[in-house]
Amino acid sequence: MRRSKALARIRNGDIVRLCCLGHYIPPFVAHAARAGYDCIWLDLEHRGISSREIEALLMQCHLQDIDCMVRPPTREKARLYRYLEDGAAGLMIPHVASADQVRELVAAVKFPPLGNRGVDNAGLDSGYHSNPDNVAYAEAANRETFLAVQIETPEAVENCEEIVSVDGLDAVFVGPGDLGLRLTLAGDSDGTQLEAAIGRIARACAQHGKSWGSPAMTPEVLKHRKEQGAQLLSNFGEYPHIMSGLQSAVKQFDDF
Repeated sequence: MRRSKALARIRNGDIVRLCCLGHYIPPFVAHAARAGYDCIWLDLEHRGISSREIEALLMQCHLQDIDCMVRPPTREKARLYRYLEDGAAGLMIPHVASADQVRELVAAVKFPPLGNRGVDNAGLDSGYHSNPDNVAYAEAANRETFLAVQIETPEAVENCEEIVSVDGLDAVFVGPGDLGLRLTLAGDSDGTQLEAAIGRIARACAQHGKSWGSPAMTPEVLKHRKEQGAQLLSNFGEYPHIMSGLQSAVKQFDDF
C-alpha cells in the first residue's frame, strides 16, 4: 500500500502543504506534485465530477506520488470507503457537529478494531489484490489513510473537545467560510469570535494529540495558523487563482 505523505509529515511534526482542486484537470495533479505539494484536496461537496473522472484523478495522484484528500458529497458508508479503495489517501467530511457523528464516520471508514469498514482488498489502494492477506491490508489501510472532519458551525465549536477526543479521528479542518458566516450573522462584526473559535479548536487538538488545519490563502494567515499549531494548510485553489490570473492578465491589454 502506498504510504501517505500527509500522515508522514503529520507524524514528523511538519506542515502538510495542501492545494485544492474542484474540476477534472488531470495535469493539475502533476503540476501540484512537481511544485512540492503533499496533498490535493479534491472538493466534491461543491463541485460535480463523475465517478470515472474521480478514479482517473486518483490514479494520477498515485502515478505522481501525491496524496488526495477527498471531500465527499455524502456520508453513505460504502460510498465513503469506495473513495479509499479507489486510491484516496484520506477523507475530509464537511459539517460534522458532534462526537456521535465522528464515531459513525470512524465505523464507516476504518477497519476493525477501530471501525467496521467492509473489506475488498482489490482496488487501487491495495495494488489490485497484490497481497491476499486481508489482515495485513486492513492494518496498512488504518495506518496509511486518514479521516478528517470539518468544524463549520457554532454547535461544532461547542462540541470540539468531545469531537477531537474520538479514537480513529486523525484530523480536524476548520471551515472559516461557513463558520464565519454563521458567527457574522450572530453578531461577529470584526471576526473576533471566529478567531476565538479557531483558538479553542487548536487548544482542543493540542490537548488530545490531533492535527488540525484550515485554508490559509495569504502569507500572513499561513504564518499565524502555523504559529497556532496548524499542520494541514491550504493556500491554493484552481478556482480563485484562475480568476485572479485572468483579471491580472486582461489588464495587460490596457497597456497597448
